[in-house]
Amino acid sequence: MAGALLLAVLRAQAFGQDAITVTGEILDLSCYLSHDLKGRSHRSCAQQCAKRGLPIGVLAEGGEVYLLLEDHNNAEPYEKAKGLAGDKAEVKGKKFVKGGVNSILVSEIKGQ
Repeated sequence: MAGALLLAVLRAQAFGQDAITVTGEILDLSCYLSHDLKGRSHRSCAQQCAKRGLPIGVLAEGGEVYLLLEDHNNAEPYEKAKGLAGDKAEVKGKKFVKGGVNSILVSEIKGQ
């Protein structure tokens, strides 16, 4: 029993699943990664790209970028994030790291 519990804890740590809160700009990752476009001047384009289904993320105040993931059991916060592309927001959720990619399964988002 103790071995199974330890294995579950180690597996959760390996895949992330830590609660995280990140404050920063919601990004349209396609334009940000390929053309370094961000900020209020890019807001309209970022929101259009997000609504078309292109990937979105958050640029944390410390400079880290996180891919935002939709929680299939609660899609509302992720949908709200699309409308905040180009704006600053606080994102809460579970952090996952896989293949060097940081991501957040979005459970809550607030525009700032």
